[in-house]
Amino acid sequence: MLVGVELDVDLLFRAGAGRASGWRRMPAVAGEAMVAASHPLAVQAGLRALASGGNAVDAALAAAAVLTVAEPTDNGVGGDAFALVWHGGRLHGLNGSGRSPAELPPDARVEAAGPRSVTVPGAVRAWADLAERFGRLGLDAALAPAADLAARGLACSARIAHKWASAPLAPWPTPRVGERFRLPELAATLRRLAEEGPEAFYRGELAAAIASACWLSEDDLAAHGSEWVEPLRLAYRGVEVCELPPNGQGAAALIALGLYDGLEPGLHSQLEAMKLALADAYAHVADAPLPELLLDPAHLAERRRLVRPDRASAPLASALPRGGTTYLCAVDGEGMAVSLIQSVYGSFGSGVVAPGTGIVLQNRAAGFVEEHGHPNRLAPARRPFHTIIPGLLLEGGRLLGPFGVMGGAMQPQGHLQVVLRLVDEGADPQAALDAPRWRVEADGAVELEPGLWGEEEALRALGHEVRRAVLPHGFGVGQAILRLGDAWIGGSDPRGDGFAAGW
Repeated sequence: MLVGVELDVDLLFRAGAGRASGWRRMPAVAGEAMVAASHPLAVQAGLRALASGGNAVDAALAAAAVLTVAEPTDNGVGGDAFALVWHGGRLHGLNGSGRSPAELPPDARVEAAGPRSVTVPGAVRAWADLAERFGRLGLDAALAPAADLAARGLACSARIAHKWASAPLAPWPTPRVGERFRLPELAATLRRLAEEGPEAFYRGELAAAIASACWLSEDDLAAHGSEWVEPLRLAYRGVEVCELPPNGQGAAALIALGLYDGLEPGLHSQLEAMKLALADAYAHVADAPLPELLLDPAHLAERRRLVRPDRASAPLASALPRGGTTYLCAVDGEGMAVSLIQSVYGSFGSGVVAPGTGIVLQNRAAGFVEEHGHPNRLAPARRPFHTIIPGLLLEGGRLLGPFGVMGGAMQPQGHLQVVLRLVDEGADPQAALDAPRWRVEADGAVELEPGLWGEEEALRALGHEVRRAVLPHGFGVGQAILRLGDAWIGGSDPRGDGFAAGW
């Protein structure tokens, strides 16, 4: 590329474009604190919060707020947020997802986008709850830098420009790579929230604007609250893997790990374990407690017997569309760790913007199903099956570190693969995130990143339908930070724009 020559974005995402050195990217190492996120400006905001006397929660919130500006395709104040927090030797879970309208129209159906795909946005309340319970600096300190960034604008990265151009419901013109884009109405909303707090979002003018644009009422917004929940845990080969309970799909990652731990190691077993885990999740995960039998050793053993070592199983019964999400994590010198994920689901969510606010509303109602009798069927004031899942690892009852991989139905698949790299192979976080990934599709096909194309023949011989991936977006963007003695070691996904850094 020459200076002054316009960048060919499509070329950037072509498999094999450019020649790699063959040497790996080194993990980040820090002695006190670290932040890992998918955009450089988010990492910088998190580090500034730490330098200002904040803790890991303050850093995570500052990064999260900046991401709503830097990656508007994937997340925003009109979306949801989930978090795991390790503090004082104890693990805390926060479910910041919203509900469907308390009063549904008689003809209410699941819609993929538009005004009837919107559920109550939970991110702002979740941020406020995290700041109040664990933070030092306050929510206003986290939001102010993001508001300034939205007002002055930022240069668009190649990844976001590509996703923006591919989004069918983009509410604003697509910026070119390097072009500065501004979100002045969002800036005003963020400033208002910094000054007035979360109540300004769920009551008053902002709530009225949201209600005017979709099927939610102002009462639906006023009634919203986050929920502190007990995380799910699964012991896997000396490590405890922690996920949030339903309505999130974290159980799918744990079920897959539980199934795989007992199968012949290898790619075929990973794929088959994931298919069964996703089938269980789609059948049972909803706005209700997870059936205990799904993680019961006897049930796992029974399901494991369905895996044939010489043959691929049938396609999944159902699946969800891919979504737009962003994941980040942070740790500090006192041993606090935050695993935080937030999303508007589809690219630019529902495609609906609350007038005059810059708030793009999520399309989480698309996560409901229409099947009669299904626990995830659309109903009044119900939270839908949710894709976003933060992860965290413990070892011997102590913090090992936060991790996560965003990307719709890819998320539990990414969690499985990253955990296998970290635990089974002993990879460091950067190597685990750099490794090539696979993805199970709803029709039973397996999509492979270029680094796994050499497995095609063996998988086809077992009956798998194999496809070569043409874009990286569907394989998620992950972050991870683990304890390394008295220090931290972290990594950031090469499929994203960010990095891990600390001191």
